[in-house]
Amino acid sequence: MQIGAVRSAFDYADFFTERANVGYETLLYDCMLGDATLFQRADSIETAWAAVDRVLHPGSLLPVHGYAAGSAGPAEADRLLAQDGRAWRLLTDARKKD
Repeated sequence: MQIGAVRSAFDYADFFTERANVGYETLLYDCMLGDATLFQRADSIETAWAAVDRVLHPGSLLPVHGYAAGSAGPAEADRLLAQDGRAWRLLTDARKKD
């Protein structure tokens, strides 16, 4: 077996005559064709916002629990899963419980 340096060069224009589309060209073309696969449906967007809306607005019924950076998360997360007899998978053996 022999190993040696190889010089390699590739110029897109040597092999392809058309220039590549930029992202917006493809997106606009799909829109004109009626291809909605790259677009979110309105009901999907509304559902996604509904999931975070209670957290973003004051007076939220959903509590937000703080925890120390680098920790395994708030103790409330452990209690939430424990209600159903489940537990988080430990990422390290050094997980600290509150």
